[in-house]
Amino acid sequence: MPAVGAKTKLLFVCSRNRWRSPTAEALFKNHPRFAARSAGTESGARIKVTACHLGWADVIFCMERKHADRLRERFPEELADKPLITLRIPDDYSFMQPELISLLQAALEPHLGG
Repeated sequence: MPAVGAKTKLLFVCSRNRWRSPTAEALFKNHPRFAARSAGTESGARIKVTACHLGWADVIFCMERKHADRLRERFPEELADKPLITLRIPDDYSFMQPELISLLQAALEPHLGG
């Protein structure tokens, strides 16, 4: 975890890094306690997840189980001591869609608090 006074770094991962993970990242823009980035697991992702992303993050949130499985397969060492949480949010929404924001907030609340 981060040093006292440092922001907790959150990485959000989906498939193409177009709708879900960028929306989650946007929710934490200028947040006092958290810094956020997003990436995708597919080769055509807007920003493709790398070992550097995982090294940066304190906590990694995947939108679906398949994303977590891909990360575990590709980056076992980088994930060895990192919390990897699956939010179970399907690819049914567009960027900043109110329903997606509500789902993200509800899924993240148990892990990050209000």
